[in-house]
Amino acid sequence: MNATTMPQSPSGDWRVSLLEVKGLGSTVDMVELQLEGKTSTFDVKPPAETGEGPLKVAKTFYLYGHGHDHTTPLTIALKHGDSTLCTASLPHDKAETTEDWIVLMDAGGRAAGKILVRTQWVSKIYVTPTSTNYILPAAYVLLFGLWSMSNVVLIPVTFNLLATSLAIIYIGCHRSLQLRDKGAMSDEDQLETISKEDAYKFPLIGSCVLFGLYAAFKFFDKDWVNWLLAVYFSIIGAAMLTCTFEPPAAYVLRSSASYGVGPFSLPLLGKMDLRFTQAELAAGVVAVALAGCWFQSKHWMLNNGFGIAFCIQGLERISLGSYKVGAILLTGLFFYDIFWVFGTEVMVTVAKSFDAPIKLLFPRVLATASTKAQHSMLGLGDIVIPGIFIALLLRYDAERKSVSPRASPSAAFSKPFFHVCFLAYGLGLGTTIFVMNYFKAAQPALLYLVPACLLSSFGTALALKEFKALLAYNEEEDEHASVKNEDQKND
Repeated sequence: MNATTMPQSPSGDWRVSLLEVKGLGSTVDMVELQLEGKTSTFDVKPPAETGEGPLKVAKTFYLYGHGHDHTTPLTIALKHGDSTLCTASLPHDKAETTEDWIVLMDAGGRAAGKILVRTQWVSKIYVTPTSTNYILPAAYVLLFGLWSMSNVVLIPVTFNLLATSLAIIYIGCHRSLQLRDKGAMSDEDQLETISKEDAYKFPLIGSCVLFGLYAAFKFFDKDWVNWLLAVYFSIIGAAMLTCTFEPPAAYVLRSSASYGVGPFSLPLLGKMDLRFTQAELAAGVVAVALAGCWFQSKHWMLNNGFGIAFCIQGLERISLGSYKVGAILLTGLFFYDIFWVFGTEVMVTVAKSFDAPIKLLFPRVLATASTKAQHSMLGLGDIVIPGIFIALLLRYDAERKSVSPRASPSAAFSKPFFHVCFLAYGLGLGTTIFVMNYFKAAQPALLYLVPACLLSSFGTALALKEFKALLAYNEEEDEHASVKNEDQKND
């Protein structure tokens, strides 16, 4: 599986920062950018007062050129609902950062206001891998095979747990490559980035939630608590399964026609869009049916189906932003896991009492007419938390090889950081299982997984002499920088 690549024409990214609008006030609720027929949109939240503004936007777009040079014009349209209020064209004859007030024209060709725009063309020569990574479809087959066969064939728990976890991470990490194509994301699909502040707070927030669940099971009726949680997870699970099933459904149902109503706004909920394609509707029907079956039966196979969907969607949609943030998060949760497993009964009690898809179940004994099935379990956090760190390393591998952001997730290219950390995760999880079986006691998986991920990635960076480059890699949009710069200008 050699990663053959084909160079593209010189291309790059338009980085478009929309800083401020004057003359339109609170009438603007959407901004649309167009590049060669490709459209990106996002919503803006106007100030409470109406009138002349100014309306601060502070939002950065990434529009990938893919063969176009920096003279390709950009078009900005400011909208209110479905109505276009005014437009502006941004031609550039030099590849440098500019910051200008652009006059906005209404439908009649009259000046309607102006917008402060910072544009920068970041030149980049991307490559499109021409070889295919056949491990990815094999991982899908393995994952489905293990899930479907576990109810009829007693698969060794160690193999089942390791293979399932690794398949989920492999699939989710490669699906996360879409996060590099920021210009192709709609407002609803914007990158969910964990900040440094979030990483510091995560163990504390997780501890509060965990202890709250423990108290709920301790002082309230367990059946009622699980019923409320089942309702919540049925709704969330149906949504996650819909997102998971929609891509393969789109291969069969290719129509782009949408059905339903929207967009519209509701008090407290904000803007909503209930329009769905045929693929989304078909995926949604299947997902709702499975959610209903799980709510009624609580069968462990359906539990695992929802858990797998939660994991893949989490890996696919969440970014750590940078290696440093990932290291902070993993280190904090390393101590969190040790304390709540070894120091108290809270973690184990909640895991055993919580009848919801927050864990994957692996049969040790299959159910018979006279005996109930017995299961080993693995918390979803032990897959997702290390998984989003491994996914970050995969996207770093893609960036260091200048792989096109729009390359297929199944494209083959050199992935040293991903492969080393992926294998280290497998060894760490295997060590967890060995120690758990040896001592016959629950183990905090992150005690073994965190050192495995951090040390393997650190060692790879040192071996390739890329430690500084790895630390400098950052996926966060510079919205905060835009706000800061604008505030400084106003001061």
